Amino acid sequence: MSAHYDFDFVAIGGGSGGFNGARTAASLGLKAAVIDGAEALGGLCILRGCMPSKTLLYSAEVLHRARQGRLFGLRIPRAEGDMAATQARKRRIIGEFADDRVKALTAGRFALLRSPARFVDPHTVELADGRRVSSRAFLIATGSVANVPDVPGLAQAETWTSDEALDTAVLPRSLIVLGGGLVAVELAQFFARMGSRVTLLQRGAHLLRGHSAESAEVIAAALRADGIEVLCGTTLEHVGRRGRGFEVHFRLGRRRLSRRADQCLNALGRRPATEHLNLAAAGVRLSDNGQIVTRRFQQTSAPHIYAAGDCAGPVEIVHIAVQQGEVAARHAAGVRPLRPVNYDLLLSVVFTDPQLATLGLSEEQLRSARTPFLSASYPFDDHGKSILMEAKRGYVQVRAHAKTGRLLGAEIVGPDAGELIHLFSGPMAMKATVFDLLKAPFYHPTLSEIVTYPLDEIAEKIGGR
Repeated sequence: MSAHYDFDFVAIGGGSGGFNGARTAASLGLKAAVIDGAEALGGLCILRGCMPSKTLLYSAEVLHRARQGRLFGLRIPRAEGDMAATQARKRRIIGEFADDRVKALTAGRFALLRSPARFVDPHTVELADGRRVSSRAFLIATGSVANVPDVPGLAQAETWTSDEALDTAVLPRSLIVLGGGLVAVELAQFFARMGSRVTLLQRGAHLLRGHSAESAEVIAAALRADGIEVLCGTTLEHVGRRGRGFEVHFRLGRRRLSRRADQCLNALGRRPATEHLNLAAAGVRLSDNGQIVTRRFQQTSAPHIYAAGDCAGPVEIVHIAVQQGEVAARHAAGVRPLRPVNYDLLLSVVFTDPQLATLGLSEEQLRSARTPFLSASYPFDDHGKSILMEAKRGYVQVRAHAKTGRLLGAEIVGPDAGELIHLFSGPMAMKATVFDLLKAPFYHPTLSEIVTYPLDEIAEKIGGR
């Protein structure tokens, strides 16, 4: 297929989207390549995202459980964090994941070109050494970088981003976290449990924009219980250095306030990493928020160029990037029929303690679509297993079609929510109903059996089984 080009399919970026796109393309008989100019191979998830953050969060959770020994009738005289040892463990674990990815990238199934690349025309990119590589199809999967919003002083203050926060071996005595999204709340809780005094400043009315206010309030209460000062509805006015530390000035309602800390973390979101690609030369259009505009099968405004992952959106989630990369490769290979990524099954997890997990369509989305639905929930503070675990914050909520009982969405905020949400992912993919799920046995006492209560309530409202 590559008679007039060097390759049939080239992925720019070797992270989750690019790697899986190239792997899929090669398995379909295309001459494929990955171009990656990063200092280290592995991608954002492995090196600076999911895996390092979750490794550190779990260490902090174990420390927190040890400190709760009295609740369980245990005598644990002293439990304290060791940032250097925690970071050493993280580096060892992440090193193993990165080594596996490097082996997969260099296994020979596709070519690997270690260089930055920029488009010179719709079918050609130029590498840093001047070489030019042509391809019948491209997949842009360059990920994202920390965003620096137009807040006075922020760009000059040299605050932490998540990169520095995840790598520090020195625990700051105090920390200001700017933002209230997933990265902000997870890292705020990590540093608080390791021993920092933490203030979190959120611009929105509640934490975790895109999630329900009810679930966000459960997370906010948990953060406050860990000693974190959580302030929502703030307007940042200035971020600057104060001696060896930082000072942040902000508004809260009509009040003008400030906070000082040894360190400041900019967790105000991320932006697509596309500036170096010269996309104009390729005819690739960007949206107002800087993401690459994509169509049904991840095609951009240039039909032979695809995009996947953080640089394309609509969400920054690894398994979505994988699916997008695979869809793009299959479409480029001419696989038909082909289904696009189904965002009605969107799955999201926030790894705070308690965790927050969502699947499918929210109540707001269902109302906007005028879909008749029923919703029911049940609290963890009235459930046997969570009570004996001293994990009583949160609830399980289920949404189903009002007439058929077909599962449409679920929201869990509570212990192991990231695991429990998968009780619904398979059934929802198979278009199951609440009646179908209630046919399954649930062992007692387990966390899982809590889902039967909202399922029962919806089934009773519809009538029959």
